[in-house]
Amino acid sequence: MGLTLPFKTGLMAATLGLGAAMLTPASAEDIVPGATGPNDQPVLTFIGKEPPGTRCNNNLQVAVQVANTYQVPIQILSASMVEELPAPAVYYGDQLIAADGADFNGMSSYQMVADMLEMDGVPKHESVGLIGNEKVNKEFTDLQSIIKTGGK
Repeated sequence: MGLTLPFKTGLMAATLGLGAAMLTPASAEDIVPGATGPNDQPVLTFIGKEPPGTRCNNNLQVAVQVANTYQVPIQILSASMVEELPAPAVYYGDQLIAADGADFNGMSSYQMVADMLEMDGVPKHESVGLIGNEKVNKEFTDLQSIIKTGGK
C-alpha cells in the first residue's frame, strides 16, 4: 500500500519539523503553483532535488527562518512528487520566487521570501521562534555558511 500525496507532504514536513500545512490536493497540478491553505492563503512551497544539494539545503534553511517568523503555510516537496516542475524551486502561491535554470537558479534567500510575504501582508508570529535565540541563531548561521560553501 503506497502513501497518498497529502500524507507524503505532511510526513516530509513533519520530519523536517516545520509544522507545514497539511494540504489535501486532488492531483500534483493542485499543489504547485497556486497552492492555497486555510482561508485561501497562498502556500509557500519549496521543491528539492533528491538527494538535496547546496541550493536545496539552503532553501530548507530559508523555510526554517520563515516558519520562525511568519504565519504562512509551508509545504516541502521532493522533486519526484512534482516531476514536471524544476528543482530546486520556491513558489508563493502561484508566484515563482526561484527556480533551477530560471530566477536565481533555484536558490532563495530569507529576504527574498520575506519581501514577498510583507508585500502580501502575511502576519508575523507574536514572538520569533528558536531562531531568535542568540546561541541558536549563531549555530544556525554557522550551519548556513557550511551549506553554502559545501563544507569547505
